Amino acid sequence: MAIWRPMTERDLPGVMRVADEIHRDLPERESIFRERLGLFPEGCMVLVSEEGEEEKKGREEVGGYVVSFPIRHGRPPALNQPLGGDAIPPDADQYYLHDIAILPALRGRGAAARCIARLLDGVARRYPTTCLISVYGTVPFWTRFGFAPEPVDDDAAMRDKLRGYGPGATYLVRRNA
Repeated sequence: MAIWRPMTERDLPGVMRVADEIHRDLPERESIFRERLGLFPEGCMVLVSEEGEEEKKGREEVGGYVVSFPIRHGRPPALNQPLGGDAIPPDADQYYLHDIAILPALRGRGAAARCIARLLDGVARRYPTTCLISVYGTVPFWTRFGFAPEPVDDDAAMRDKLRGYGPGATYLVRRNA
């Protein structure tokens, strides 16, 4: 059984193992994950599996993660760049789902949907909208949760950021209830 729980510093090696496998073409340094966890821990979770003998010994294997946090509207960070500062901006008015990654062996069991629902029904509701940058052709997946592409034609900074996320990267926004 795999469950989502809050991420801790001890989980970062497992998070990096998942990130390195899933995002080979979009790497981020461990310091980036550590910064996000430190700035907004309630938006960071890991998917852990407790099975067989490992369960008896209380060991968990990180099989996925999510990193999310509040931002200023329409200003997601560039890939692999620190947010800087000591806190989330006090005038943050949008929730940003930076990354959700799940190892292939744990996919197809509803784990991603459970995590996304937990975030959207919880912390994201504090903000009028939630945004993300879709990579690897995942726009159809995200539309199931109410996300839709948002035009960035008039925003040179956003177009530059999207290029850093690879070909086909798409900025998506969802209106929160």
